[in-house]
Amino acid sequence: MEFDIDIAEYIVEEGLKSGANYVEARLEHNISRSLIVKNGNVESLLTTQTKGLGVRVLASSGMSFFSLNHGSKSMLKSEIEKAISMAKNVGLKTSSPTRLSEEEVYEDKYSASEVKPLANVDVSDMLSLLLDVDRVTHECKVKVSSRYVYLKLDMQNKYILTSEGVRILSHVPRALIFMAFTAVHNGKILQNMEEIGGSGGWELIEKEDPVTLASDMVASLSKSLIEGEKSPTGVMDVVLGGDVVGLAVHESVGHPYEADRILGREAAQAGESFISKEMMGFKIGSDVDTVIDDPTIEGSYGYYLYDDEGVKARPRHLIKNGVINEFLHNRETAATFGVKSNASARASNYDREPIIRMANTYMAPGDMSLEELIEQVSNGIYMKKFMEWNIDDRRYNMRFVGSEAYLIKSGKLEKPIIKPILEITTPTFHKSIAGVGKNLIFKAATCGKSDPAQGVPVWTGGPDILLREVHING
Repeated sequence: MEFDIDIAEYIVEEGLKSGANYVEARLEHNISRSLIVKNGNVESLLTTQTKGLGVRVLASSGMSFFSLNHGSKSMLKSEIEKAISMAKNVGLKTSSPTRLSEEEVYEDKYSASEVKPLANVDVSDMLSLLLDVDRVTHECKVKVSSRYVYLKLDMQNKYILTSEGVRILSHVPRALIFMAFTAVHNGKILQNMEEIGGSGGWELIEKEDPVTLASDMVASLSKSLIEGEKSPTGVMDVVLGGDVVGLAVHESVGHPYEADRILGREAAQAGESFISKEMMGFKIGSDVDTVIDDPTIEGSYGYYLYDDEGVKARPRHLIKNGVINEFLHNRETAATFGVKSNASARASNYDREPIIRMANTYMAPGDMSLEELIEQVSNGIYMKKFMEWNIDDRRYNMRFVGSEAYLIKSGKLEKPIIKPILEITTPTFHKSIAGVGKNLIFKAATCGKSDPAQGVPVWTGGPDILLREVHING
């Protein structure tokens, strides 16, 4: 994808001439195609294209941001001068001057591999797939009252340039399919959801085989509704499936470990954090509890090799063997905490400022099979998938409602149960982990944060785990 790189060079040059201490220019050209089929009918077919420039400047200890999708050099000169004036005014009035951590400077380019480029996928192929998914749900033994299938193909092209010498060019195509089915039987209602995706070409979708997955989803709904019994309640051992674990660590570790939340910046926009700066090194989980956020996983939905400040990405070990090991940082919070940035600055598009975000957050796998985890439970449940969840804005109290779940008696799976509810605090969740499976499941998601809202692609991941003596409601 061709960029007018001269525009970015001009912005940086003029910014320094006009008194900025630091200038960051981010050119983006993004193309997206999406299709929705609801109850067998095409609800939406949309193609969008955005192209523009986002600029941040640091001057006199204040920072400002602006974006443009067109304009002459004279307009750009005027905008950069206004941004510098604004940054200086902010710097004069703030009690906490903005500083950026010192980071290594890179010049590089990268792209996610595409065997079957998304740009070449025909709309007829997209529609045919979604209609096939919808059609297979009619094989269900119970009534599937609501069927929703969403397919999205994104092609993201980006060029990042800074006054320090960063030059990063990237091309990351992403594909996503989301399926949600609601079934009813004898007055009982259950929902099953799946969201799969990654970076790459159409081969990602073909590999996941959404038609077979949809068939398995409605078969699970049917079995649970026809054979399911009332969930037991009380304190018991619980085995959680990787789907549930992945979301749990995203919400209970990823978000509260964002340094801007810890410092209070996101309080009025996306919530606070029960974690404080002083909790670094605090033992919050069991010895088998390790949580990692890694943008560099090839093929992942949250894939990137450099963040939107040009910092080189790496795996971030948020919890290591139960101990809080690091937070998610951009250059500003890294300077405040006296550490290096771990490349967590992301923006959803050129017209949004980079803020601290997750990428691919997961619990590290252990060495146990699912059967070995279940064998350790004399009386409890196995919650394989969830249909509903929520968490408070400090990321402390969590709640998950199971969609596919089973009784465990004497170390063996028995009949399915209906809607077991796990209500638990974040510290209790992590301290209760007594066993970790060797499988690792990743699911795609769009993570929301900030105001104006920013939704960015991520993976949530986890193995099966065993929780000891936690409370289940029915």
